[in-house]
Amino acid sequence: MTSTAQLLTRDKFETCLSVIRQASLQILPLLKIRAADGKDPQWFFQQLEQARQSMGSWAAVARRLNLNDAEISQFTLSLRHLQQLVPQYESGQEVSDNQLISALRFVSYLELVRSKQPLLSYSTDLAVEGGEQQQMAQRQIRALELMLRGLINRAWGSQPQLVNHLKTQFGADKVRRWLKNAERGDILSGLRFSELSLLLVDKKEFARHYAALYQNAPQLSLLIDKRKTLQTFLDDIRQIRNDLMQQRPLTTVQIALLDNYYRETSSPVQRAFDEGRTKVNPAALLVGEEPQLQEFIAQAQKKHAANGGDNEDISDTIARPDLRNANKHHDAAETASVALWAMVGVVIVGMVIFALFIVNDATRPPQDAAQTRVITTAMAADRPPENDSPRDMLANMGIAWDENSLRSAIERGDSRIIRLFMQGGMNWKASYAESALAADYRDALTTLLQYRKQMDELRPCRRMVNTTSQAMKDGQSLTSMRKQFLQAFCSSPGVIKRQKEELERALLRQAAQKRRYEESKAQGLQPEPLNTDEVEIQQAIYNALR
Repeated sequence: MTSTAQLLTRDKFETCLSVIRQASLQILPLLKIRAADGKDPQWFFQQLEQARQSMGSWAAVARRLNLNDAEISQFTLSLRHLQQLVPQYESGQEVSDNQLISALRFVSYLELVRSKQPLLSYSTDLAVEGGEQQQMAQRQIRALELMLRGLINRAWGSQPQLVNHLKTQFGADKVRRWLKNAERGDILSGLRFSELSLLLVDKKEFARHYAALYQNAPQLSLLIDKRKTLQTFLDDIRQIRNDLMQQRPLTTVQIALLDNYYRETSSPVQRAFDEGRTKVNPAALLVGEEPQLQEFIAQAQKKHAANGGDNEDISDTIARPDLRNANKHHDAAETASVALWAMVGVVIVGMVIFALFIVNDATRPPQDAAQTRVITTAMAADRPPENDSPRDMLANMGIAWDENSLRSAIERGDSRIIRLFMQGGMNWKASYAESALAADYRDALTTLLQYRKQMDELRPCRRMVNTTSQAMKDGQSLTSMRKQFLQAFCSSPGVIKRQKEELERALLRQAAQKRRYEESKAQGLQPEPLNTDEVEIQQAIYNALR
């Protein structure tokens, strides 16, 4: 028998699908795509992809919707994730928590698109009750923040140890500011929510102190990595919290998202408390008295305004001050070196031009020399200024410096953005290129291969070979770019040996199939048709690896 919780989850999910259908019928005409009826998320994504192809780029699509590059990347990425989780849906079938969260996240992006493009008027209301739910959202925000503080305080044991650790990680200047804003004896109360969350999801901090709380829990499975899922959820919570701090009523989508995020992030901690593995009790933090809640919200709003908001995305790692200073010194030295060589070049070019001018001055009329001086002056005036760094250029375009933005650029084949990420020093993984390989985005893939040393995925070859094999079984060809990727990352002796063994097994299976075919034919039975595709596929991959 279906539980009440499952019925509520299904109802919210089907409401989200209805919202997506309505929104698609208003968004697609702006992109010159005609649609009579809205369908499932997979169909919507295909229509957006068709609009991208007809308009030339995702940037053109973004301009029609009044979105910047980062916003269109997140919009398409969330829809891609949803249509992968829910390729098809029949009314009444069971819905997982991950499917609901993915649907709610995309509907929240639909709210963003509607706020940016005044021609859109679709409704995203999920018919969630207002007053009590708004108060529950406040309680959940408070409980989550106190839970993070509790976990971090427990990890470091005492305030002096924690303060010293924060000085090492963030620098003395930041710690002084936090102590100034904090409550007495609790430095964490002076941090922004993004800074507090970073102390939990930083790769080293998480592995050292918090992974044991989450690693065996069924929650936080939306993405492959639990830490990355937690980081994504906390960053969405940060944005919801910003609206609450600015005294804006939360939308029904935000309330539903926050409710799911609260369960996903607090349930593993609650289970650890019940089992005696931590002293942080989320349930007790959620049921505080009403005066305590209102005092907490009022203080949080005051600190939010004093800190100028909380608009920094939660990053993967803490940028330690010593590393930041080292980068600054490196950049300064590099800039000085470039400037010095530029000055040398200018002097040499100037000397050559001056010598040519002296030699030729006697053989041409005076007005020609004057004209040359005018042209030379104009050329100097037209010389472009020194370019910003790749990271600055991405920031000016509204693109966040993170793996998600790079992955989005790869998936849509934006070679210019990819090159800026690579020039800025961002690492990448071979798995990011799967959809680009399927679409054969040659410029984007060539750019990645030029920076192959920045590919840091461990043991990508088994997945790459399997993905390539499946793509060929589905009718795709072994393109030159697929061959180059296989040769670049999978041409080691061990991988070649494994692929040779796979080819030999395919040949044995084909021989056995031929014997069964001949036996059936000799017995007058209808033989199974021979399938030679597998051997050809494994042979082609083997040839590409050698």
